[in-house]
Amino acid sequence: MVVWVPDWPVVAAGVGDGAVAVLEKGRVLATSAAARREGVRRGQRAREAQARCPELVVVKYDEVADARAFEPVVECLEVLTPGVQVIRPGMCAVKARGPARFYGSESAAAEKLLDRLETFEVPGGRVGVADGPFAAEQAARVSSEQTRVLVVPPGESSKFLAPLSVDVLEQPTLTGLLRRLGLRSLGAFAQLAAAEVLTRFGPDGAFAHQLARGADDRPVVAREVPPELTRTLEFEPPVDRVDQVAFAVRSVADELVDRLTELGGVCTTLRVEVGTESGRIHEREWLHPRWFTAADVVDRVRWQLQGSGTATSGLTSPVTRIRLVPEQVDPVGAQADGLWGGGPDERIHRALSRVQSMLGHGAVVSVVVGGGRGFAERQTLVPWGDRPVPAHSPDQPWPGAITALAPTTVFSEPLPAQVYAADGTQVSVTARGDLTAVPTAFRLAPGRHVADSNKLHPITAWAGPWTTEERWWDPATTTRQARFQFVTADTRAWLFTLHQATWHLQATYD
Repeated sequence: MVVWVPDWPVVAAGVGDGAVAVLEKGRVLATSAAARREGVRRGQRAREAQARCPELVVVKYDEVADARAFEPVVECLEVLTPGVQVIRPGMCAVKARGPARFYGSESAAAEKLLDRLETFEVPGGRVGVADGPFAAEQAARVSSEQTRVLVVPPGESSKFLAPLSVDVLEQPTLTGLLRRLGLRSLGAFAQLAAAEVLTRFGPDGAFAHQLARGADDRPVVAREVPPELTRTLEFEPPVDRVDQVAFAVRSVADELVDRLTELGGVCTTLRVEVGTESGRIHEREWLHPRWFTAADVVDRVRWQLQGSGTATSGLTSPVTRIRLVPEQVDPVGAQADGLWGGGPDERIHRALSRVQSMLGHGAVVSVVVGGGRGFAERQTLVPWGDRPVPAHSPDQPWPGAITALAPTTVFSEPLPAQVYAADGTQVSVTARGDLTAVPTAFRLAPGRHVADSNKLHPITAWAGPWTTEERWWDPATTTRQARFQFVTADTRAWLFTLHQATWHLQATYD
């Protein structure tokens, strides 16, 4: 049994009566009855539709809002019959046997569902009943505004589908080919041998052939409503002390963790929203190396509040609400301890989070390696506990970048150096990118980042040069340099650049 609300995108848009068209990617997705009377059809371009109906109201399609608006409709149907499967916003399916037995017949059950929709101000609904979801959907579409319900007798789905156009399969490539072969109806397509259809049209064609024969054996799978895990704590009157807020949050945190335990999951990302009397909402996402316990949740709330004071000090604005939202919930088995346990990582995370709560959100950071051509631009400093998102995507092409293992230490200010050949002369690179001599040793200028600066380091292996020229189109800012990798006798690896006869140490490898 398929329940269909015609022109649902128009109904969900809520723009009222009149000529309305919903557009997706510049084409008409759905129209109102008034727009169809003016010649507006699905698939037309926006300019053509407005030319046919100058007073047409055009609305951009919002898939999320469309699905959100259909949610109350599904809930009202679930009151009469459980096990509703949402096919798409505006259309859902239920098993017909149970409602038919309860209400006496399939037609009576369908009328009850339509009356329920009208009670929730969703008029114009239609119901189709058949052996499978596809035939039931077509029955709902064929039904008229007067009958509203069309029941296809058991075993007659193929006979009902036979005169319908192959366009109802909603496979443009396949239906275009079928029309060129002279197969314009589902009945003509169904007469072909199943083996030949599979050989000629592949799995998609075989499935469409199965639908055309009325042999749709797909079961109705009831939707699974996700559990509501968000917890909200209201304060009346507002609370102006951090320790009082933390004490009150403990019961809510216990309730949240207990609910997750019942569902066999653990929270690894938690969003804490703090509403204040001033009207502002302070929110932040907290990550955990394992999962949040009730004590961890209370700590994160306290640390977030302590950005404006100590545990017993007053807040800048009294707290009116605390909202805990589990952003990521994993199965408990996916977060099991490894062979050596996970205690040290958790203690490190707890210590750094505590330091961060005292020094500020951006005082403790970690490095995330992303995309980029240079060495410094590949690293992004992310506040501890935030989601590690690099500033530049590593999936994009970066011509001239060193794509091998990233350096361990990148100096914020490159250290000047000198690279020598065997005869003690300076090594350089010609305009053609050739070395003037083989590098055998280098010496670093004194700097606070390297303990053994001004010491001669013999080179045991080297690679390069890799020449790059950045911003070649701008003579004022163009940069041409050569990159080298050196390995010294103490097995350390170094990353150097040569720019205008000047060597710099850019980074080191462990």
